[in-house]
Amino acid sequence: MRASSIPFIPTLVRRESASLAAMLLAPVVALAVAIILNLGLYMLMGRDPVAVVYAMLLEPFLSWASFSEVLLKASPLLLIAQGLAIGFRAKVFNIGAEGQFILGAIFASAIPIWFPQATGQWIWPAMLLSGAVGGALWASLTAFWRVRLNANEILVSLMLSLVAAQLLYYLLLGPWKDPNGFNFPQSVMFQYDAMVPILIPGTRVNVSLLLALVLSVVAWVFMQRSFMGYKLQVGGLAPRAAGYAGFNEGWAIWLSLLIGGFAAGLAGAAEVAGPLGQLQRSIPTGYGYAAIIVAYLGGLHPIGIVVSALFMAALYIGGDNAMVSANLPIAAVRVFQGSLLLAYLIAIAFVRYRLEWPHAAHRSPS
Repeated sequence: MRASSIPFIPTLVRRESASLAAMLLAPVVALAVAIILNLGLYMLMGRDPVAVVYAMLLEPFLSWASFSEVLLKASPLLLIAQGLAIGFRAKVFNIGAEGQFILGAIFASAIPIWFPQATGQWIWPAMLLSGAVGGALWASLTAFWRVRLNANEILVSLMLSLVAAQLLYYLLLGPWKDPNGFNFPQSVMFQYDAMVPILIPGTRVNVSLLLALVLSVVAWVFMQRSFMGYKLQVGGLAPRAAGYAGFNEGWAIWLSLLIGGFAAGLAGAAEVAGPLGQLQRSIPTGYGYAAIIVAYLGGLHPIGIVVSALFMAALYIGGDNAMVSANLPIAAVRVFQGSLLLAYLIAIAFVRYRLEWPHAAHRSPS
């Protein structure tokens, strides 16, 4: 009888240790793959790929005016991503940062809307603190449902983002609508003392960038040097071992979600007290979702997230440039963001796992 082989398929086997060089190379490879894929897409759309790449990836860095806008957009992305990354490393997946961002903007806006005649340098810090508390409170709803009712935090946090958007629309079309705003869904303009101070003169970059960098350092110390951060990481990597050691899973879920909500709410407050200067219907900017890409592209490490936040912010500015100079639709920019995340997740999977091809079994001849 002729020998025959049994069909086989490869399996993913976790590596004993991931190479540091491979970890650093993964986002670079992912970026190269995403660029190649999207260049092909732009060619199919009839766009000049060279013009698109120039406008999207190079132009944001070629002038101080453009780069200052990159720094402005990097601030909320960096704030939100640092908060989310702490939860992600603990395997608590907060996908509702967009809603927490909106609630932060709402809570912060309440102060200048309710007290339009108030003056003093206390207003903008109070707005930032109020916004951070608002984001944390909104995230606490997800934590409650997850801990007490075992609901999936991904679905709950995502659905709450839709609720937050509807709450925003109600306020701007109802009690908080500017009576002199020509029927636009927006609040009154905030007073001068409600605006976050400019950090770099001659630009729109404000103190929120400094806050984001400071909180990045705090996030690094928390995750790398504190026992509390160590417990969160152990709970994410080995939940059974963490439970055996007495670590409380419910505590980890609450802490992770509250940190993420606090950071997203702070970013929302800085947005309305910074470049916008009022509460607008357009406040759901997508930062909460883009920050997920930023967190993973940075390897969930505080330093890597700083770099990925700058790149993602440049992609936002470059996308606006490409829409004007290369006639590129905004959806193409979002496709680039999504393909970049997908390419990174595939690349990092092969860093942490290897393909193992089992030997084919042969029947002995009879």
